[in-house]
Amino acid sequence: MVDFRIRNVHRRKCALICLSVAVLITYRNFGNLRGVQKISRKVGLSANSSQFTLNGEPFRILGGSIHYFRVPRAYWRDRLMKMKACGINTLTTSVPWSLHQPQRGVFNFHMQLDLEVYINLAAELGLWVILRLGPYISSELDLGGLPSWLLQDDDMKLRTTYHGFTEAVEVFWNKLIPKVVPLQFRKGGPIIAVQVENDYGSFAMDDAYMPFIKEPNRPTMVMDYWTGWYDVWGDLHHVLPPEDMVSTIRQMLRRGMSINLYMFHGGSSFGFISGGLAEPSYKALVPSYDYDAPLSEAGEYTQKYHLLRDLFSQFNSEGFPDMPLLQNKEAYEPAIMYQHLSLWDALSLTEGVSLNPLKSRMPVNMEKLPLNNKNGQSHGYTLYETTITSGGLLTSGDNVKDRALVFVNKNYIGLFKRQNWELPVPDGKGQRTLSLLVENCGRVNQGRHLDKQRKGLVGDILLNNIPLREFTIYSLEMKPNFIYDLYQAPWKTLPENPRYPSFFMGQLFVYSYPSDTFVKLPGWDKGVVFINGVNLGRYWSIGPQQTLYLPGPLLNRGINQIIVFEEQEGDFKVNFDDTADLGLAVDIQ
Repeated sequence: MVDFRIRNVHRRKCALICLSVAVLITYRNFGNLRGVQKISRKVGLSANSSQFTLNGEPFRILGGSIHYFRVPRAYWRDRLMKMKACGINTLTTSVPWSLHQPQRGVFNFHMQLDLEVYINLAAELGLWVILRLGPYISSELDLGGLPSWLLQDDDMKLRTTYHGFTEAVEVFWNKLIPKVVPLQFRKGGPIIAVQVENDYGSFAMDDAYMPFIKEPNRPTMVMDYWTGWYDVWGDLHHVLPPEDMVSTIRQMLRRGMSINLYMFHGGSSFGFISGGLAEPSYKALVPSYDYDAPLSEAGEYTQKYHLLRDLFSQFNSEGFPDMPLLQNKEAYEPAIMYQHLSLWDALSLTEGVSLNPLKSRMPVNMEKLPLNNKNGQSHGYTLYETTITSGGLLTSGDNVKDRALVFVNKNYIGLFKRQNWELPVPDGKGQRTLSLLVENCGRVNQGRHLDKQRKGLVGDILLNNIPLREFTIYSLEMKPNFIYDLYQAPWKTLPENPRYPSFFMGQLFVYSYPSDTFVKLPGWDKGVVFINGVNLGRYWSIGPQQTLYLPGPLLNRGINQIIVFEEQEGDFKVNFDDTADLGLAVDIQ
């Protein structure tokens, strides 16, 4: 068991670039940056044949990964303080290109995505930083953190020297790099190294790509140790026994190795940012990124945390900061859904529909839809409607990505998914409307299939072997503006037997200072939960995940609006618990 896990650590080697002019600070043990006199910063992180050095002296990286984009900004300080109190001296974090540049020419480094604030906070708390710039980061994100608009190019070859890809990378990095240059060692900042790319050995399509991506060309190596694993829908919750984890880390430390814990704190993949797996068959990832990490999804101490703190204390004579107090968790009263809006009544609010519904003779995949300043649709659902005059056999081939609820005259007739390519259509008189509500369940985040991750209808749907034509297409990306517009929609009192798919609205009342809680939806089938306009992520009765983490900072004191989009069956009540339920667990093999 131990040997296997050490081999995994070595297998996850990544290219690192030590910044060209680094730091001259004696940083022994776990000293706080604020307590170290800044002398002349000329010699930084280096690697000889056996170990890292800092200021020419031996330096062990005790690192941990926390992704700023998976932790509510209001909790950044809390999570990093808990990291520091465990004995970690280096924060590693990845930079998601897809979130920072959602459209060509549109960049977002504000609020939840304020990378500079996050890095400066790490420095304030006495943490060094290893920054993972990508452009591909995997991190179980949709398309591995690459923006979906890259796939508008039919010839796109991701993670290669294909000009369309490298030009896009350079545009993004020209915006990103100036933000982090002042934060490097030679400028007095905490960044000791930058990692480019990730797991390219499992992809390796272009021998010239890594030399292109790693300029200024001073690579060293760092190793990641997986503290747990991610989960996919329809599977079990993966855990790594704490004793196994600590035993392996103890052996690595005794051998003088530097380590990075991936993840130290996983957090949550809010919204639709989760990725998927391609092999052996496609499976979508759940929104929880708890990862069975030392800090839980909600920032709670686990047995792993306490064991690590005890272990790291053996390599430190100065002691650690006190462990921060935990946030309160609350089991709020259930929210009763009292209003209802069918999908069909909400279509007038979809992007572009009120002025110019998209008409197309052929199916158009999400990325090619003329939306978002011609950057296409990234996430969510797309509704395709056409007219049929007969029944028969409807076949999809492999052209539905990833699931499609199928309707005739708004009546549900069946489901297309990757293992189900045929569907009988009942006979009927005259012209009828055939509708396919297609969900992008998450583009795969690793492997050799990234170039094939276009979503929606990616080819023809056949009725009795004849391709369907003349579509009206509605985008249901469910971005914040759409959800806010829903509040003004013509909602109706909830009927006894509502039509699905539908939106349901209710209210959560918070009578004191808002606390963290967990949304639980027994009796609901599959859909998405929005709290005060924020997308918490998908739920699905097949599990393993049974609760969605709802951080207190997303709640208001008083009334909080809840909207649930349910595809097929609802219970009309949303529960709140004070503990997470990530499903039946299984040990990682």
